[in-house]
Amino acid sequence: MNGIAVRNIRRADAGAVASLEKLGVATVHEAQGRTGLMHPYMRPVWRGARVAGSAVTALIHPGDNWMIHVAVELVKPGDVLVVACSSENSDGAFGELLATSLKAHGVKGVVLDAGCRDVQEITALAFPVWSRAISAKGTVKASVGSVNVPVVCAGVRVVPGDVIVADDDGVVAVPRAEAAKVAQAGAEREQKEAASRAKLKTGTLSLDIYDMRKALAEKGLKYVDGPLD
Repeated sequence: MNGIAVRNIRRADAGAVASLEKLGVATVHEAQGRTGLMHPYMRPVWRGARVAGSAVTALIHPGDNWMIHVAVELVKPGDVLVVACSSENSDGAFGELLATSLKAHGVKGVVLDAGCRDVQEITALAFPVWSRAISAKGTVKASVGSVNVPVVCAGVRVVPGDVIVADDDGVVAVPRAEAAKVAQAGAEREQKEAASRAKLKTGTLSLDIYDMRKALAEKGLKYVDGPLD
């Protein structure tokens, strides 16, 4: 699907997006059956950001960021721009000027399976970016890719309109049609974790909270009085 820029996409329900953002990456990943997590090399350019939004996708080619510029025209406030590359590449395809432009258009962040540069300036802008690498190597504008087509970003298939959740733990994608269900499952998981947290604060062992002792014994674990020397 090369050479296509789709203007209109179906975006996820705003309420579901807000709920998923509050939950964060680890909980969302668990809530949808440990799926959708991008490769762990996708790291935040600066720490502390947590975002979620409907994905606008851009497919670029190695050493070329032309389609990111095209995508800026098609984003809407609240979106997350997801940039995939047609072949493995870490050149600095995204920097301060594009971050400034996207922030002006209300985009919540960028997930980039390529390189990012101008880290100090992007940090000062407080514009969230997750990237494959940090690289000062520049790119050209010579190869036509696509915008708002299905892409594979850091090992995960992303369809335009899917929900992207990103924080210090990484990036996870949630299919648009599953967003509300995953948000509900995540909320239920958080309730259970809150109960466990309260018990842990009293000193109760996780072995007992999660009833692990029987399973450990069945797997052959034996306690012996030491020392062994």
